[in-house]
Amino acid sequence: MNDDTAQGSTVLVTGGSGFLGGWCIVALLEGGYAVRTTVRDLAREAEVRKAVAGVTDAGARLEVIRADLTRDEGWPDAVGGCDYVLHVASPFPPKQPKDPDELIVPAREGTLRVLRASLDAGAKRVVVTSSVAAIRGGASADGERPLTEEDWSDPDDLELTPYARSKTIAERAAWELVRSRDAADRLAVVNPGAILGPLLSDDRSYSLQAIERMLHGMPGLPKLGFSFVDVRDVADLHVRAMSAPEAGGERFIAAGPFLWMSEVAEILRERLGERAAKVPTRKVPNLLVRAMALLDPELRSIVPDLGKRVPCTAEKAKTRLGWSPRPIEDTIVDCAESLLARKAARS
Repeated sequence: MNDDTAQGSTVLVTGGSGFLGGWCIVALLEGGYAVRTTVRDLAREAEVRKAVAGVTDAGARLEVIRADLTRDEGWPDAVGGCDYVLHVASPFPPKQPKDPDELIVPAREGTLRVLRASLDAGAKRVVVTSSVAAIRGGASADGERPLTEEDWSDPDDLELTPYARSKTIAERAAWELVRSRDAADRLAVVNPGAILGPLLSDDRSYSLQAIERMLHGMPGLPKLGFSFVDVRDVADLHVRAMSAPEAGGERFIAAGPFLWMSEVAEILRERLGERAAKVPTRKVPNLLVRAMALLDPELRSIVPDLGKRVPCTAEKAKTRLGWSPRPIEDTIVDCAESLLARKAARS
């Protein structure tokens, strides 16, 4: 991280109350930046400040303002005077909506709203948080060749979840906008895998809930897998993509090794011992999961991925930006430790 870049620079982080948004704020503050962050409701300002204070001292370098991704008002003020923008905020529902547009439209329009305001205000670089969901749905995926930034999910593939389609459509819209303005070098995109790590607040991402359910003794493990990554490493990559000149006009996968849920469970049992006593060992057949999904909307979104091994490679981020993620085993344990500590604190 370039200290000269940080000196006197202000960065806007959208969605500062979220899991990744909070860690992006921490990374920026620790890097010497002044940070402005948006929340939909200013009642959450105290929550944001408390979460960040658990890791680093913000002093007077953190400003929290109100802005809503579904409305135009507020965004010119939010980006005004900011040198850089990290657009992290995006919905990830526990269950997929019946109407895909409930996710697709806000994701696309929210991204374009922030990006237009940022370009108009003269921001040097905007980093948009996309997802490997915009990559791993590609028809070229064969389970052996790791997917790269050259791969794309097909937004017209109705077999993809609304979330995957929303991330793909929003990212493609962002690239189309900057190219239409001859400003592609002012955009960089980070495509994270399934994000784990220590909590800053009670905000729960879908990936965190998977670890939490295992610790609490879910009935069994579906044959489901993800390319996991540490939230602190994803935040670090956002800052690198923001500050490195060579990152302009590029997308970067932020993902570690592909692990089946059964492999994650094994790591938890090996590293946590008795504290992982409830972590299941039983594997649930795909046929049973499909049957259960008929009654449980939360399960329907995982059915298309059952039994599919879709690894990604983050070699581009490592070689071009010097990104060096921590061992995923440590991340899984740190995540579990954090969840257990919060549960104990509430008891």
